[in-house]
Formats: sequence, C-alpha cells, structure tokens
Amino acid sequence: LDAEEYQPPIWKSYLYQLQQEAPRPKRIICPREVENRPKYYGREFHGIISREQADELLAGVEGAYILRESQRQPGCYTLALRFGNQTLNYRLFYDGKHFVGEKRFESIHDLVTDGLITLYIETKAAEYISKMTKNPIYEHIGYATLLREKVSRRLSRTKTESRKASVTSEENTPVEKITSLVRRAALTQNDNHFNYEKAHNFKVHTFRGPHWCEYCANFMWGLIAQGVRCSDCGLNVHKQCSKYVPNDCQPDLKRIKRVYCCDLTTLVKAHNTQRPMVVDICIREIEARGLKSEGLYRVSGFTEHIEDVKMAFDRDGDKADISASLYPDINIIAGALKLYFRDLPIPVITYETYSKFIEAAKISNPDERLEAVHEVLMLLPAAHYETLRYLMIHLKKVTVNEKENFMNAENLGIVFGPTLMRPPEDSTLTTLNDMRYQKLIVQILIENEDVLF
Repeated sequence: LDAEEYQPPIWKSYLYQLQQEAPRPKRIICPREVENRPKYYGREFHGIISREQADELLAGVEGAYILRESQRQPGCYTLALRFGNQTLNYRLFYDGKHFVGEKRFESIHDLVTDGLITLYIETKAAEYISKMTKNPIYEHIGYATLLREKVSRRLSRTKTESRKASVTSEENTPVEKITSLVRRAALTQNDNHFNYEKAHNFKVHTFRGPHWCEYCANFMWGLIAQGVRCSDCGLNVHKQCSKYVPNDCQPDLKRIKRVYCCDLTTLVKAHNTQRPMVVDICIREIEARGLKSEGLYRVSGFTEHIEDVKMAFDRDGDKADISASLYPDINIIAGALKLYFRDLPIPVITYETYSKFIEAAKISNPDERLEAVHEVLMLLPAAHYETLRYLMIHLKKVTVNEKENFMNAENLGIVFGPTLMRPPEDSTLTTLNDMRYQKLIVQILIENEDVLF
C-alpha cells in the first residue's frame, strides 16, 4: 500500500467504542409483592423505601437500578441508579412514556440503557465532546473540501475540453444526484445556481442502527434522539453541532440515498438485500471480465473515475452503470469496491472483533489458528459475516487465476488487510504493528474459505 494512497478513515470511532463499553442495566427485583405498584412499573419497583435502603439494595453494582416511591412525597417516584461508584437518584415521570429529562422512552429498561451510555460517555469524554465542533469535516480542509474541489472542477469544465471516452458526460449532471457532502459542496461552488441562503430544518431524530455526525464525523451516541436531522436535505448531525452548520441547506426531492459511507447493516436493511449492492455488482463485473487482469486489486485505477463510480452508486443505487463501455479499465471497478470497504464507518471486520482476529493470527500452530479464526468469525454481525464470506469466495477465484493475474492469497492479504480491518483506536503505530497480522488473517480467510464459512 503506497503511503500517498493511504487515506485515514473519515469517521471517528472513539465515541462508538465508549458506547460499546458503557455499563449495561441490571434490574434489581423486589422479592415481595408491592401494594399500590403503578401498573406501568415492573418488579424493579420496591415501594416506599429510603435512599439508604436503596443504596444497600444496589450493593455497589455498576448499572444496577431500582424504582422507589419517595418517603417525603408519596405519589412521587424515583429511579435509583448505580454509576461511578455512587447511587444517583432521579425524579421519574410517566405520561404514556417514561422520562427523567427531555427524552421519552417506551420502557424503563431503555431509559436506563440510554442514561448509562450518556453518563459513561459524558464522564469519560467530557473534554473530547467539548472540542468536537472545533475541527469539523464539513467545510474543512479535509474531506469535504477535497471533494468540493473535485466536483467544482468538473462542473466548471468547458464544453470544448476533450474528455476520455471512459468518463460519463458530466456537463449537465443534475446536481441533486450527488451525495450529500459532495452535493452541498458542489452547489456552493457552482455559479449556475442562485446561492440563496437557507437554514436547515433540524428536528430531533431517533436513528436506527449506528450513525455518525456529518459535521464533526463523530458517533451519535445513545438509544434514542441521538441527534437531529434536516427534514429538507437529510443532513444528520449532533444537536450541539447543528448550531455550527452554515445556512446552506439544499432541499432534495428524493432525500439522498447514500450507499458509500453508510453503515453496512443499515444499508442492507434499508435496501432489503443480503449484501451491499456495491459488493454484488462490482464482483459480478470483475468476474465477468477481469479475473485474468494482471495485478487485479493491486494496480490502482484512476482516482477521478473511481469517484465517478462511487457517485453512480450513491445516485442510481443498483441501477448504476459500471459496464466496460463506460469503464474499460477493470482496475476502476476494483478500486471502487476497495473504496466502499474503506469508507465504511464500522469496517467489515468490526472494531469489537479486531483484537480477537489479531490474537488468533499470532497463534503459531496452523490448526489451532484456523479454529481460533473460525470462532471469531462467528462473532461478526450477520450482514458483515455474509459480506466477508461472499468476498472471500470471490478472492479465491482471483487466486485460481494467479498464472495470469499474479495475485495469490498473500498479495491479496496485503491489499485487503487494512481495507477490511482497522484498529478501534485510530493509532498509526498500532496499524503499522498489526499490518502483517491483518495480511495473514485475509490470507487465511481466502485459502480456507471453504471450511471457514
């Protein structure tokens, strides 16, 4: 992997990691039947007891909780929750949903889960969160600006300029067809559009599945109401980041269907497919015309054309045209597939399983190592497992053609190791130290795909 080819991931995983580590709720059940228990509370309700008694019942267990009726104010209810080696007491309300603050929950269990995540993240990462808005990817020297420059270059090309046959006609690209960050950036640069300012129409939103803030690139934590979404253009950001987003809303009729940079499970659930469409379509194209191509996956395709393929998927979904007539160079399609994997907020080999795979790779006995890899594979989320399985069957076919393409399992391991797995902590040192094990894992998966999956 060339140094200049390596691009750090856009999405920051730190807060996602913290949410995974947060204590889980532990309901302390009352052994006796409590008289006058409100019908919307369960066995975690202990009736009228004092703070001291509640403290004893929680017995210093992180995440343990009970509900009690106030001694001083009968008819008022309190959630007693154990966090950070102390008992926290919250006045609890119910109006068809449970709440202690502005978020409303269907169940006490959900309320406590969300509360523990919030307490944990805000305790561990207070300073980090306070600085989150200081270095946004949105309108920043980093990601958005690079893309904006690319798109604005394209949009401002003169018609007389020659264009390679393999590039789609870009003159009158309908701008609503481009992904959200790129699209907004392009529109701000394009002189053919009236630059009316329009504030975003942000509304509190509950995201299903993991989501990342498109302003600061950090994870949006919590169980419900994790952030806000613009009803007009679909921009998803933290509530605190929404104050910093410029008034550059570009209402979109179809509300951008992002394919790249979307959480893998979220994408396949939204499209009701077994695997991400990008994976199926690119592999089908490569197997139809590229398996014998020398240096397949190792040789880089032209970056701007890869970006075109990415846009085609984001714009047209499974109708994207990546045929040989548009992209005769198969390395462009291979590059677009690798970019899809690199752009995932949670890699195919997830942050949770990363260290387990690295440990498995370090086992010297080949049979034990294979068994260990198989055990960790079982821990992957279903959509990630299925995508990895399908990719490995494909890469095995690539190695069958090694005489022509010069790509064996080890070479493919070098290419796909850092593409499919990244360490949870964004540390260059860890990445460099782990590279040989990342390569080995992918090599093992390719060579043994028939027994492992």
